[in-house]
Amino acid sequence: MMTANVQTAPSRSAFDASRTALGALILRDLVVLRKTFREFVLRTLIQPFLLCFVFLFVFPKIGQAVGGGSAGAASAFATVLVPGVVGISIMFQGVQSIALTMAQEFGFTREIEDRVQAPCPIWLVAVSKVLSGAVQGLIAAAIVFPIASVVHAAGVKADVSLHWLLILTLVPIACVMMAALGLILGTSFEPRNIGLMFGFIILPITFLGGTYYPWTHLAPVKIGGFHWLQTLVLINPLVYVNEGMRAAFTNAPHMHLYVIYPVMIGFCTAFLWLGLRNFRRRVLS
Repeated sequence: MMTANVQTAPSRSAFDASRTALGALILRDLVVLRKTFREFVLRTLIQPFLLCFVFLFVFPKIGQAVGGGSAGAASAFATVLVPGVVGISIMFQGVQSIALTMAQEFGFTREIEDRVQAPCPIWLVAVSKVLSGAVQGLIAAAIVFPIASVVHAAGVKADVSLHWLLILTLVPIACVMMAALGLILGTSFEPRNIGLMFGFIILPITFLGGTYYPWTHLAPVKIGGFHWLQTLVLINPLVYVNEGMRAAFTNAPHMHLYVIYPVMIGFCTAFLWLGLRNFRRRVLS
């Protein structure tokens, strides 16, 4: 009597299945980005372009004092502003690509349930969102910097100097950190409260994040001998991003790198931990 040989397909390990699912989730987000790349570019460029156009082109043309009024002062302000707009572009990309879309996915339609059915742990779905958001942040930085560095009036020129070791380390850390911040915000606010998120969190972070001025220039703002504002803004993650961008893209004075690196890595770790915890709680609720 003959017996048939039954061949069974080799089973994949949990690690291989999770890795495949993670790659598929990230690839899905990148395919969506490719299909909406024109909208992505417009969304990314409009605010940085307007900032540079108004402050570095219009103001000098109309004789409005910028950084003191002279051409040298205007160039010094341009040196401060250009890396600042790169920093806020990375931040806004993390918020828009993750927080806004996640607020919708956790809304009435519960689109997030399609994601969490992937053959991987729940936390890995959140990690895929952060990684895809970080990639979009990198693309945003690559688009914004060349534009911001050339939109100037005659006689106004930013002192741009590319430090590649810092660029290749600080920019990716900043992108992951801001994407993780977007994960926290997206899992903390209901869709109907998105306006509150921008009014009470994003605007203070932006205006007190050192985009338009170096952190060291806040020293004169004090009560008695206490530099209260310079101390208060140290809780703002955008301060370290913008100071890091100045170190990476210019020769302007900046916060010490031995402060920037560990604090940014610390923020990145804390944001990821809180974001993953919030994500799991929202999914299982």
